[in-house]
Amino acid sequence: MTTTLAASPLAPTYDRSALTTGIVHMGVGGFHRAHQAMYLDRLMREGRALDWGICGVGLLPQDARMRDALTGQDFLYSLTLKHPDGHHEPAIIGSICDYRFAPEDRAGVLEVMTAPTTRIVSLTVTEGGYNIDDATGAFRAEAPGAAHDAAHPHEPETSFGYIVEALRLRREAGVAPFTVMSCDNLPGNGRIARTAVVAQARLSDPELADWIDGNVAFPNCMVDRITPQTTPADVEEVRAELGVEDAWPVVAEPFTQWVLEDDFPAGRPPYEEVGVQMVDDVVPYELMKLRLLNASHQGLAHWGRLLGMEFAHTAAADADIAAWVRAYLEREARPRLLPVPGIDLDEYIDTLFERFTNEAIADTLLRLAQFGPSGMPKFVLPTVRDNLAAGGQVRLGAAMCAAWSLGVLGTDENGDEIPVADDLRPFAEKQEAGDELGFIGNREIFGDLADDERFRSAYVEELAALKRDGARARMRALLA
Repeated sequence: MTTTLAASPLAPTYDRSALTTGIVHMGVGGFHRAHQAMYLDRLMREGRALDWGICGVGLLPQDARMRDALTGQDFLYSLTLKHPDGHHEPAIIGSICDYRFAPEDRAGVLEVMTAPTTRIVSLTVTEGGYNIDDATGAFRAEAPGAAHDAAHPHEPETSFGYIVEALRLRREAGVAPFTVMSCDNLPGNGRIARTAVVAQARLSDPELADWIDGNVAFPNCMVDRITPQTTPADVEEVRAELGVEDAWPVVAEPFTQWVLEDDFPAGRPPYEEVGVQMVDDVVPYELMKLRLLNASHQGLAHWGRLLGMEFAHTAAADADIAAWVRAYLEREARPRLLPVPGIDLDEYIDTLFERFTNEAIADTLLRLAQFGPSGMPKFVLPTVRDNLAAGGQVRLGAAMCAAWSLGVLGTDENGDEIPVADDLRPFAEKQEAGDELGFIGNREIFGDLADDERFRSAYVEELAALKRDGARARMRALLA
């Protein structure tokens, strides 16, 4: 027999009717609900931060599904942490108190964003959602969404258009600006969010853009928790184990980390009381996470998929892949990191492999590979560039890029189909037709790396060896 989330013994004991919206979050998905919303729920269970409830905002047509799932169960949902030993740690999270679907309720979204009680607008809109050219760092003003919001600033469609319009309305009404808090996997995510917001404003109102740049805080942060996509099996598991109906539960690993720059002029929840590391400089921590964890994910995905694997834990448990990834981290990624206060990097790398091999999470290589076009330029290629500048090694990074290019073709080494969810196949096919630089010549992703003789030579050599010898033999040869 099943019951509602609200009637479950795991339901929040705090008075959710007393919650008021203090945070508007754009891009409510599994990660936000496993991470930021979870931290706030912890505070609320201690009787704190009841004025920091979250109003979720969906900007895309497909976000109607999240709206329906959350509104149908009073914005409650279950979060199950899956430990490597098979132990499940369930909770019901209550920190989301509202949800607005922008395509059908623009006025409602702007209303909650301009309310004086809203002091933070946070974002998880994916690495590719910031409309920034990876090669130049410039805002893509010609992108359809940006162009629309520039021509119709009072009728925004994008996250940055909404932020600009809400800040304009707050300024006009004499209401202090909110803080913009990016929680996406980007180096300098606050800085990038500032670039996007200010550039979007400048397209329609240069004076407003200058005011935003001088008056709005954009703290940087590093976030970490592996959160796979919810599956139908997860829904059934929650029904069976918790006895509740949850339209969209969340599962995640037990590990979580949040390092946050303490720059919130309009105030913030007391995050430090529930494990968030509040620091003056996030950069060393974010470089560590992006260039070690996220880059490792790319390595697992691109090598594992060539070998016909489906899950991250399978790839991480494979001796050859694990040895290759560890060698990449130790030879090429780690030497280019800044000192990370309070972190033992040997221990951090060991912990990564413990996390990756957590079979209970069942994270798919497809999900990780989907971040290739937006993630490789942020997780792997900066390490390549730093090594080129410093005279360091780049061969393992070049080999990872070569493995990626072959996986994009959609067939593994067994002749089976590899699911592909990006638009890079034309570049890989150009390479396959004989143009050695057909893939890395894509300047939108690789910038000018194809012009660098050392990287170009390493890539061409690794691509030829990989096609000749196969992924497993090539990985072993690189470590010999």
